[in-house]
Amino acid sequence: MSTPKDEQSLDRVARIQAEWARERPDLDVAPQGVIGRLHRVASLLTDELCVVYRRYGLGEGEFDVLAALRRAGDPYERAPGELASYTMVTTGAMTKRLDRLERAGLVARRASEHDGRGRVVALTDAGRSLIDRAFAEHMRNERRLLDALSPAEAARLERLLTAWLARLEQPQPPPT
Repeated sequence: MSTPKDEQSLDRVARIQAEWARERPDLDVAPQGVIGRLHRVASLLTDELCVVYRRYGLGEGEFDVLAALRRAGDPYERAPGELASYTMVTTGAMTKRLDRLERAGLVARRASEHDGRGRVVALTDAGRSLIDRAFAEHMRNERRLLDALSPAEAARLERLLTAWLARLEQPQPPPT
C-alpha cells in the first residue's frame, strides 16, 4: 500500500496509473507509463519550441510552411497541396496559413509555370531571411532540449522511436 510520501515522489503519469490501478484493478494500466509520458513530453517540447517561433512572429503552422518552402531549395516554392502534404494539414488549414504569411510579406502565390490552372507558393526574400534566422535558433533550441539526455540515451531513444513509428505509420510516397 502506498503512503502519502510515496505518492508525492511519483510523477503525474505514475499518480494517474496508481489511481486507475486502485479504481480498476481488473485493467492493465502499464501502457499509460509509456503513452502518458510520451504525450506529456510532446506537450512540454511543443511549448518550448513555440517560444522560438513566437520570437519571429510565427505560430507552429507558419514555421512549418516556411521551413517546407526553404527545404524545397531554389526557387523555394511548392504547390499548396504539396505544402499541405508536407505539413500534414488539410488544404483548408493550409489556405489560412498561406493567407497570414502572404499578408506578412513572407510568401507570394502565383500561377504555376508548368500548369496553367495550378498555383505555387514561393518564399519572398523576407520570408527566406526570416526562416533562415528562425531555423538556426530552432536548431539551437532543439539541441538544448535534447542535451537533457546523454548522447547514448538520445541515440537509443531515436532508435526506439524510429522503430515504433515505422510500425505505426503507413509509408507515404513523396508528394508529387
